[in-house]
Amino acid sequence: MCNTIGESPHSCRGSRSILASQLRPPSRARLLPYCYAAHVTDDGPATPAAAGDGVLDLLGLMAYAELVAFFRLSDDAALAPTLADKPALAEMAVAEFGHFQLLRGRIEALGADVDEAMAPFVAALDAFHARTAPSDWLESLVKAYVGDGIAADFYRTVATLLDADTEALVLEVLADTGHSAFVIDRVRAAIAADPRVAGRLALWARRLVGEAFGQAQRVAAEREPLARLLADGSHQLGDLGRMFASLTDAHEDRMAALGLSS
Repeated sequence: MCNTIGESPHSCRGSRSILASQLRPPSRARLLPYCYAAHVTDDGPATPAAAGDGVLDLLGLMAYAELVAFFRLSDDAALAPTLADKPALAEMAVAEFGHFQLLRGRIEALGADVDEAMAPFVAALDAFHARTAPSDWLESLVKAYVGDGIAADFYRTVATLLDADTEALVLEVLADTGHSAFVIDRVRAAIAADPRVAGRLALWARRLVGEAFGQAQRVAAEREPLARLLADGSHQLGDLGRMFASLTDAHEDRMAALGLSS
């Protein structure tokens, strides 16, 4: 999905402590607008969040991210270089729209309007995608894998703070539709055919992760309900700095899977 987000490129491994410190506002909360996040502490189960503004904010953010992911994958399908790639991406786009429908249903079940829930995040996510518009097919694949991967890692972690039904929904929405394997296969094949591609794509991925963390910082600062949700659960997540360090580790694993240096 989900989109999936700094102002300048970062070298992830060397900048881990810098990123963690940048993502610690006065309230000790940060948000980040598929993949493999784990719980970052053994401090015990989090107390589930009630269906308040913070939960609706999270669901609204995810719903708009899934809607955008549907359009992005549809565009990628149209631009796919082979006939085999086109239907594969089209199927993934349909899955993303199905995820949007699940989130819309949950938002409506909570008595909220889906358009109103998504509205606060439209400008931020649209701006992120405008700043990170890929220049070619390979860059679009890396963006989906890296950018959406960071977002999904974050959502999976925050889901541990939610009630059981909402947590289950979030995990269902974040289920990999096959995009990860698809991207890894295509990117590795491109690098094998032309090793020079690796350097360009590695730089592109570093830019994406910098933008992703920067976008997270801005969205959290603008949306107090989300900041409160994270602040209330930060002790359960074992400190937000550790949480974001865990997100960075997962990003490095994705880069390795692509055959790119982080």
